[in-house]
Amino acid sequence: MQLDVITLFPELVSVPMRTSIMGRAQDKGAVTVGVHDLREHGLGRHKQVDDTPYGGGQGMLLRPEPLFSALEKIHTEDSRVILMSPAGQRFDQAAAKRLSSEAHLIFISGHYEGVDQRVIDHWVDEELSIGDYVLTNGSIAAVIVMDAIVRLLPGVLGDDMSAVDESFGQRGLLEAPQYTKPAEFQGHKVPEILLSGNHGKIAEWRSEQALERTRRVRPDLLNKKGQP
Repeated sequence: MQLDVITLFPELVSVPMRTSIMGRAQDKGAVTVGVHDLREHGLGRHKQVDDTPYGGGQGMLLRPEPLFSALEKIHTEDSRVILMSPAGQRFDQAAAKRLSSEAHLIFISGHYEGVDQRVIDHWVDEELSIGDYVLTNGSIAAVIVMDAIVRLLPGVLGDDMSAVDESFGQRGLLEAPQYTKPAEFQGHKVPEILLSGNHGKIAEWRSEQALERTRRVRPDLLNKKGQP
């Protein structure tokens, strides 16, 4: 998979995407990440990339010329262009799974008050939001989305079943509670069932716990699945 990010702050993308599992995914060749500084396509001696909105209003908008220039340089027939925006569709695990099958994703990281609508009309295939709040920079949101996508690619995680069993996996439930050694710590014990060695009973317990945890913390997920 090829990932490209157009941003005014390349370090907000390049540093986390070279860290831990994301860095190893690139070393394995599972994904290639390109980070493109929008300022390199800026206008004039001062590399201008933004201006005031027509009709008045607060803040600044990213101009169309720099973004068109950057997109024309990296866009191919296989590209899907995503604008990170608080006005976009809510990103979730299902969207991560869908996008993990794409060959080439280009992320436009919004800044200031957003981007000129002509960029959206001409280039953007979809707008995504990571939640009902506003960040200072869309690069942060782009990294979150890319992380969620890359970890679903074959061979990226040490155990491919991890992406199935964890929260929001194929079952659509939150993950059951997990425990490790020691079996008892400051009077708090690991549930006996997990020490029993009975894998059938353990799987049953985990399913029950996942359902109960989801019902308590995220009942909206059960409503999506049509469960009471």
